[in-house]
Amino acid sequence: MNTTKQTGVCPVTGKGTMLEQRSLIDPEISAHPKAYYDAMRADDPIHYDEKLHMYLVSRFEDIQTIQRDPVTFSVEHGYKAQYSAGYFEEFKEILEREGGGYFPDAIMSDPPYHTRIRGLMDKAFTAHRVRELEPCITEIVVDLLDKLPAGEPVDIVKHFSVPVTIRVICEQLGVEQYNADKLSRWSQAVTAQIGRMQNREQMVENAKEICELQHFLIGHIKDRQKHPKEDMISDLVHARIEGSDEPTLTFKEVVSLVRALMIAGNDTTATAMTNLFYVLGTQPKVAELLKASADDDKLMSRFVEELLRLEPPVRGLSRMTTKEVEVGGRLLPKGAHLLLMYASANDQEDVFTCPRDFDMDRPNLGRHVAFGGGPHRCIGLSLARMEIRIAAREVAKRLENIRLKIPLADIPYLKSVATHTIEHLPISFTKR
Repeated sequence: MNTTKQTGVCPVTGKGTMLEQRSLIDPEISAHPKAYYDAMRADDPIHYDEKLHMYLVSRFEDIQTIQRDPVTFSVEHGYKAQYSAGYFEEFKEILEREGGGYFPDAIMSDPPYHTRIRGLMDKAFTAHRVRELEPCITEIVVDLLDKLPAGEPVDIVKHFSVPVTIRVICEQLGVEQYNADKLSRWSQAVTAQIGRMQNREQMVENAKEICELQHFLIGHIKDRQKHPKEDMISDLVHARIEGSDEPTLTFKEVVSLVRALMIAGNDTTATAMTNLFYVLGTQPKVAELLKASADDDKLMSRFVEELLRLEPPVRGLSRMTTKEVEVGGRLLPKGAHLLLMYASANDQEDVFTCPRDFDMDRPNLGRHVAFGGGPHRCIGLSLARMEIRIAAREVAKRLENIRLKIPLADIPYLKSVATHTIEHLPISFTKR
């Protein structure tokens, strides 16, 4: 059995007054949210968080209902209400004044506009392109793993997860010269805009980082307009849908999409790779499963899916109701701001039996919502899966005795309601 089940042991559903007294925005709840998720699913599945001013949708079936109806539950309105919440106008002014312009996220839109954007964006994610990436990704992963010092503490976020994903996405975008530390800061600055936990001073600092990012990307985009190459930026600049009234992307749309690829292509995938080490360092039986599965592509694919279900990098994304609607027995008003709690849904006992067990034999393994769902399902999921699978395979072949060098309670998490990101993870290991 490819499983780490503890016979007869399942999580206990959390109840009590937690929901009345606490909020997802509380740092300790944000860092260690399991009991909060349990309490929501049991006592108040669509819970209004007073501090966050959002309805937290915690159950799998309700999230699926919402994702199937992008008209009633608007991504565009939900995302706009979430983005740089409380400081949006000032944030926008900074970008217009210092960042080359304000470029709304075209991919975070609603049909029919989203349908056109998605169709053009698909040109950069052809199956052929993704299949050809494996040797390149393997080379990057192996290079960084071989450089890790054995027998002494090393921050796997700084020295592996972030460098791997930055190198991969820059390779695909065609960005040859870059500063990895800057790219990491830029990614965190963009992610903070949907995290709902930045103050004004942090917003201004993050806005200036995004200005730098945009100028960096605009230079590459203008170059590809004149000199196309075999890379994703060129694919987007020159993407075309025949027979459409708007067959190509505008300059603003290209900037927003390249920015989205740069950030999503490294931030959440890096989090997933860090989660891999977190699980291997805390569950020795999972490390044994990985070692036993490393030479079997089908088993490795199942390993990755269960890792993503167990520790999804994206906590949740927003929607907004465009009319009064009932979901899960609760009547929501028009304009209700929702946060779809993917991590909670992946932890639901009546959907995934004993959800805290790492079980590669789950018959419904593919039902997890780590990549979202509906028309807004993550466009880069094939690339993300490949990166994680290659990283897991090469870790199994090269490293063993992975141990955390920090108490679980001291692991620092990024303050965000959108992602569940470990900021630093010191580990030790030996090499095979």
